[in-house]
Parts: sequence; structure tokens; C-alpha cells
Amino acid sequence: MQIETIPVGFLEANCYLVTQNNQTIIIDPGDEIEKIIKHIKEKNIVGILVTHHHFDHIGALQELEKRLNLTHNIPPSDWNYKVLKNPGHSKDSISFYFEEENILFSGDFIFQAGIGRWDLEGGDLKELQNSIKIFLKEFQDVKIYPGHGLPTTLQKERSYLETFLERC
Repeated sequence: MQIETIPVGFLEANCYLVTQNNQTIIIDPGDEIEKIIKHIKEKNIVGILVTHHHFDHIGALQELEKRLNLTHNIPPSDWNYKVLKNPGHSKDSISFYFEEENILFSGDFIFQAGIGRWDLEGGDLKELQNSIKIFLKEFQDVKIYPGHGLPTTLQKERSYLETFLERC
């Protein structure tokens, strides 16, 4: 699996191009559609996935769906991943877990040394706490590709997340 990160928009949301077996999916096309189009020119795009519907993660979505004749969050065939519900940052927050590669595209659920804000519309601290508890219980380690910033691992973030839960 090849993963290309394209930071887009003034909040520099991570748009990911994930390629395997000569097929590519786009995760979180947040803005700057022409920038994204330049990166996907030679790729066989088979799907678009969205972790949540905040503007910085879907700004280019509608136009991209139109240009590529695709609808987001419809699982492309031959792709094996699980959708994990993790509300708290927003009501519709989900992550995409590729079990074989042990990779999670977390959107704004978990970042390097941080978690998604819960004070925005649709956010809820109790839901976020519960999502984190479930995640920590179900996973020992996983490589995390967040909605903003650099990749990390659950092993690196576990202490931060446990401390956050204790302080709330």
C-alpha cells in the first residue's frame, strides 16, 4: 500500500491518496481541487472516503465527485477496510482501519499529541471520551494517519490519551 499526503486548505487538512493493486482511493478531499487533480492525473481512482463532514475535509468533495463520477463512502470493490465510528469531534466522525496493513485514517479523532476538538458544532466531550476508551481497549498499536499533521502510532499516543481520560 502506498500513501501520499496532500495538505490542502488554510487549515492544511490531510488529503490522502491510498494506492494498492493499481487502484487509488482519496480520503478527505478538503480543498484545493486543482492541487488534488494534479496528484491523481495518472491514477485509477475507484473511491472517495470522508472521515467527517467539516468544511476542511470536504471542501473539494462535491466537485471531485462530479468530475470522477463517484459517490463518497461507498466501499470500492477489492478494498478491505473497516469503518470505525468514533463520534465526539463531530456526530458523524468515522475512521478507516486497514487491518492487513494495521493502518488507521483517523480524520480529526486522534492526532499526534492531540485529539479532535469537541467544542465545534456536533462535538461532544462525553462521546469523544467514550470513543477513545473503546479505541484504547480494542487496539494495542496501529499506525495513525490523522486529518492534520504528521502520522503517529497508538503506541506513541496511548499515554497522552490515557492522561486525557483521567483529567476529564
